[in-house]
Amino acid sequence: MSVKIYRSVHELKGFSLKSCPAMDQPSGVLMCPPDHYQVLAVKNPYMAGQVGAVDRERARAQWNHLKEAFDAAGCPVSLIDPAPGLEDMVFCANQSLAGTRPDGQKVALLSAMRHSSRRREVESFEAWYAARGYRVMRFKAGGHETFEGSGDAVWHPGRRLLWGGHGFRSDPEVFERVADAFQTPVVLLKLVNERFYHLDTCFCPLTPEAVLIYPSAFDAASLELILKIVPIVVTVGEADAGARMACNAAVVRSKTAILQKGATSVANHMLALGLGVCEVDTSEFIKSGGSVYCLKQFLFDGPAG
Repeated sequence: MSVKIYRSVHELKGFSLKSCPAMDQPSGVLMCPPDHYQVLAVKNPYMAGQVGAVDRERARAQWNHLKEAFDAAGCPVSLIDPAPGLEDMVFCANQSLAGTRPDGQKVALLSAMRHSSRRREVESFEAWYAARGYRVMRFKAGGHETFEGSGDAVWHPGRRLLWGGHGFRSDPEVFERVADAFQTPVVLLKLVNERFYHLDTCFCPLTPEAVLIYPSAFDAASLELILKIVPIVVTVGEADAGARMACNAAVVRSKTAILQKGATSVANHMLALGLGVCEVDTSEFIKSGGSVYCLKQFLFDGPAG
């Protein structure tokens, strides 16, 4: 299958999820301990009024419980050392996108972060991947486009397909590079609600046939794409999508969904789809606009069951 960017339903002729080759599910996750985590500046709407408000001891306990949840779900956790002065490094989804090419080669595409305060985080991830046999790829030095890793590039479970979000943090032009890096087609989705500034805040693949979305986060053409491609589209209400960041769940191998506690309706939909549900508390991290998905990077270190 040729590598292509899909921007509208009119471009989908001959395309379907079934036409996308199978791809190994992630073998584990990468996490960064919250040693230096705090809210120092307002970079998204969640952070407004939260500067200096993080309970760091509670955040540490919540992070530990999330790590235990991934391990219990059969998704081993690898760790990257936190760097002093990088308070947002704990949000491991943003500094890179990891995956494989069709020949099985492991690739890590490094991000070009929009906020200058986060750009130094990328260096640590570059070294981490290089030491573990990934082919590390970068955007051209001096470029003006921005890309924020798996915050805006989400793998479809079990298929060689990426969903790409743009509008606030990642530019649409970068997805040509993303598609080329992984030799994988990309479906582009435009975000239009600043509260849902990354794709992973409003779009969560649940199984190969089902996704969870907050519809008001997308423009009409993007909603049409999702509905045309995915057989089962579960929608989430405003309170669960915002205050509880339900779409920022992480689903391990289409078997276990880990999500912020309290999103009862979403949890019930997940159970109805045959998923196991593990509820955790990430409220200290929601103060920064991130929950379960933001706090990890899926890794592809070999075949996973």
